[in-house]
Amino acid sequence: MTAVFFNAVRKVSLVLVLTAFAAASSTASFAFTSEQQQMCTGDAFRLCSSEIPNIPKITACMIKHRADLSAGCRTVMDRDLAAKKGKFAAQ
Repeated sequence: MTAVFFNAVRKVSLVLVLTAFAAASSTASFAFTSEQQQMCTGDAFRLCSSEIPNIPKITACMIKHRADLSAGCRTVMDRDLAAKKGKFAAQ
């Protein structure tokens, strides 16, 4: 029962962290989209749970573990990272 409660708290924490991260987007930061939240929450818990709630560390961890991400998560992260790089190159 305690493990179930702990897992639920961790999931809620990650959702809150990802939401705050998306809300605090700037040109110098990487913000998770709602699609990334949906596709990557499981991967974030599986690969980067030790980094919660440190948003920059979660982001770095997800990028570091790119090869281990689910196909859906990797697709949305790659697409959004490429769009960010294109935006920076245009500036």
